[in-house]
Amino acid sequence: MKKTIFEEMGGTYVRHGDYFIPCLTLPEEEQRFIGVWGQRHLRYLKEYRRGVYLNLLTSGRLNDYLADIEEQAQERFERVVEQMAESEGITKRLKATDQVAWVGEMNNIWSRARAVVNAELIYN
Repeated sequence: MKKTIFEEMGGTYVRHGDYFIPCLTLPEEEQRFIGVWGQRHLRYLKEYRRGVYLNLLTSGRLNDYLADIEEQAQERFERVVEQMAESEGITKRLKATDQVAWVGEMNNIWSRARAVVNAELIYN
């Protein structure tokens, strides 16, 4: 019997009943840490950018892409928090004198910084 192009390229089939199903595997990729930012972006890709998600998944670049997004988002978040705290005068001195006020201000800043990072990197 003549070999198919898939078999000529080294592919194999598995028989399930009357059907031959090709044995397909994804390329190996290095596993890198994907935190909350990467998980949010993954959820966004699956729901709203299905083509991009499938392209990254089948090419074996999804994990690297999400890890890069994670790093960029975390760096941007920390930079925005630092800039907002500095511009609003939230210092370690306030933390030492009035912890409740400092926590309230920082929660406000963190919330706004998350919104900035989500708009710029995660849901874009």
